[in-house]
Amino acid sequence: MITTDWLPAPKGGGTSGKTFFGHPRGLATLFLTEMWERFSFYGMRALLPLYLISGGPAAAAGSQGHGLAMSGSTTLAITSLYMAMVYLPCMAGGWLADRLWGPRRTVIVAGCVIIAGHLLLAVPGLPPFFGGLALVAVGSGLLKPNVSTMVGHLYDGPGDPRRDGGFTVFYMGINLGALLAPLVIGTIGQQYSWHLGFALAAVGMALGLAQFVLGTRHLRGLDDVVPEPLERGRLASIARTFGLWLGAVAICYAALVLSGHYTLKWALVPLGVAGVAIPVGVLLRIRRDRELDAGERSRMSSYVWLFAAAAVFWMVYDQGASTMAVFGANSTTGHVLGSAFPSSWLQSANPVFIMLLGPVFAWGWLRLARCRREPTTTVKFALGLGLVGVSFLVFVVPMAIASEGIKVSPLWLVSIYLIQTVGELCLSPVGLSVTTKMAPLKYASQTMGIWFLAVTAGDSVASLLVLSGVDLSTTPVVAVEGCLAVLAGLALFLRRRRVDSWQPSALGGTAAARAPVHGESQA
Repeated sequence: MITTDWLPAPKGGGTSGKTFFGHPRGLATLFLTEMWERFSFYGMRALLPLYLISGGPAAAAGSQGHGLAMSGSTTLAITSLYMAMVYLPCMAGGWLADRLWGPRRTVIVAGCVIIAGHLLLAVPGLPPFFGGLALVAVGSGLLKPNVSTMVGHLYDGPGDPRRDGGFTVFYMGINLGALLAPLVIGTIGQQYSWHLGFALAAVGMALGLAQFVLGTRHLRGLDDVVPEPLERGRLASIARTFGLWLGAVAICYAALVLSGHYTLKWALVPLGVAGVAIPVGVLLRIRRDRELDAGERSRMSSYVWLFAAAAVFWMVYDQGASTMAVFGANSTTGHVLGSAFPSSWLQSANPVFIMLLGPVFAWGWLRLARCRREPTTTVKFALGLGLVGVSFLVFVVPMAIASEGIKVSPLWLVSIYLIQTVGELCLSPVGLSVTTKMAPLKYASQTMGIWFLAVTAGDSVASLLVLSGVDLSTTPVVAVEGCLAVLAGLALFLRRRRVDSWQPSALGGTAAARAPVHGESQA
């Protein structure tokens, strides 16, 4: 049986009399944990596509070498697939906390895995790179749902008036980490040493984990509770099954390597297919569950539409860290008003806009709700889809200019990130909320993981398109993506009455939606 007896136990198990901006003192611990985790994650994400193309034909002239010298298409495929795989383990993270370790111990294990992954990335070479990437993805997926769960444990149930404000403070920590990461890790990695940048990401996560362990005395004892402990025999059975599947996969890939038929696609394509098949399989399993009543099946029919819309949104939106990041490195002037800066800094645009516009949107939805004019959830999703499509139609303009060999102003990308952020604020903050409200009671504990799977599906589709030969970095393809997203938003808007009719009346608007988490507000 897998145990975590080696992990330190919290001292006390309650909370102190001190507060953090009027909230339980434990919120500071979780705020800093997630801030440092996001600092490490978004710093590494800002470097990832640039490191992959560095030294190769797709790299910008004069850029730092010593990267992996991959082609532009391979770079886009790996980056998209990595973003997909980060969200796939979220359901496993929730399962481990609910059945085996509890949230606190799962977070500690996840933090250690993330640190190990970043340290591997700091080692030159292809095997350490892919091993580190896998560890960071798994660790982030295990950590994300459990830190959010622990924030909820700080308060006295859903009716605690401090609860919404506490999550808002928590979200600001996430966006702060996402803002600082490209400025610090991006600068060091892009201008001095890629591997030093990856090592700094490990340092950031280590700081977050250290203060988390030291600060556990401020957390409630609920964080060590395992709600549904797994029977010893059942755990052994699961371990055996997992071991058999892992062994079979290892044998297959060993045979491919020894026979000389192995290529990178043998690793990327199966992961991309799994990233689409698993979300679809989960939704179908829930939708076809005969134990659900008519109302629950009706809500799931509506949710399938919203889930598909979210998948399309994230497929386009997350190319801000791949297609747009590579364009920013190769085709922009790298300076504004005479001040030069690394292209990785552009990744800080989104969290800046989130922090500035998030409170405005929260206030706006409340104001419209009081006037009974707030858009329905379906309309918000349609608007978000339309805006992310418009952002790519705008992206066509600088791409067309750059195709003539002219470097464009980085402000083009900043304006595109602004449009995407407005779209994100329309769709993402309400995504998790509507998931928790529409999911059947039987699957209530899996709702956060279900929402994350929309990101996995969207990014996996983008990766599979690249692997099938579609070049997402060309002007015609970007234009087609933009048009398809706009048309998908229009289709959802025209279908809104039907989709809304399947939803509970309480979902006419979501005035309680809060400012989102950077790039994945569903955290």
